[in-house]
Amino acid sequence: MGSSTDSPAPPSAEFLAAFAARAGAAGALSFADFMDLALYHPALGYYRREHPRVGTGAGTDFYTASTSGPVFGEMIAAAAATLLAGADPAGCTFVEIGAEPGGGVLAGVAHPFSAVRTVRIGEPLALAGRCVVFSNELFDAQPLRRFVVRGGRWRELGVARERDALVEIELPAEPEPAALAALPAVADTPDGYGFDAPLAATRLLEQIAAQPWTGVFLACDYGKSWRELAEACPAGTVRAYFRHTQTNDLLARPGEQDLTGHVCWDWLAGALARHGFAEPGMETQEVFFVRHAARLLEQITTAEAARFSPRKLALLQLLHPSHLGQKFQVLHALRS
Repeated sequence: MGSSTDSPAPPSAEFLAAFAARAGAAGALSFADFMDLALYHPALGYYRREHPRVGTGAGTDFYTASTSGPVFGEMIAAAAATLLAGADPAGCTFVEIGAEPGGGVLAGVAHPFSAVRTVRIGEPLALAGRCVVFSNELFDAQPLRRFVVRGGRWRELGVARERDALVEIELPAEPEPAALAALPAVADTPDGYGFDAPLAATRLLEQIAAQPWTGVFLACDYGKSWRELAEACPAGTVRAYFRHTQTNDLLARPGEQDLTGHVCWDWLAGALARHGFAEPGMETQEVFFVRHAARLLEQITTAEAARFSPRKLALLQLLHPSHLGQKFQVLHALRS
């Protein structure tokens, strides 16, 4: 299932101590709890430490749409204004959840909204009034529970400590009924098939959607349908990124590498529907911007028609299928 017992990058002594404290007498954690510890421990977590993660410079691990510069924020603002369906953007607060340190997607970008808020992961989340609630790669960074079929049963995967190393194990306890209900029927699933369940991402969206706000929800992320996860991902979807290299060594250098997995679009769309949003839309990033930010797209391409400018290059990165245009999808919905 993608981990290694002889990792070339063992955990630090500090992380092993934090792991032991979290695991307690059991000596093991579910993979979801391990992922939460590795990403969000207050001092050691990958997303808690103040260090460069996103970009192309030395020490960064991955790039995303925000790496393209202010054009991404301009396109998001234009698309959000369109999705408000005639409501005045000046009456809305733009709230970005999971913003990177040092600013958000609209930092330095002219926009039509009354105010802009950025909320870091772990900060209190209070939403009210009319809003555009936006995130970029927020949900794929939520801890995933990992399951595998063994001998005609679903088993949950966990992590245990062996001396100064971490190893993957199968947890002894049977998954609870609620978890089993989210998984494919075991009778229809071959032995050894893995299912990485993004249940925490759905819980986070439930928390966001349950609050007393109206307006547009807008999330750029990558994911798959439930059927794709159930039938076309036999090794699951969780992977690690370190120095712009994707790896399946999920237990290596915890706290120093990113861990991520595909969201389930069906589960997220269902959470929005349960909280009174109109039928959600889901498009590739390329199609989303062409449909909902067409006027700005035309303005940029017309103004830059005579030269291959940085803005034109940024658009290419955002829209072209071989770059980010197909890799990312956008889930959006309106609650009036």
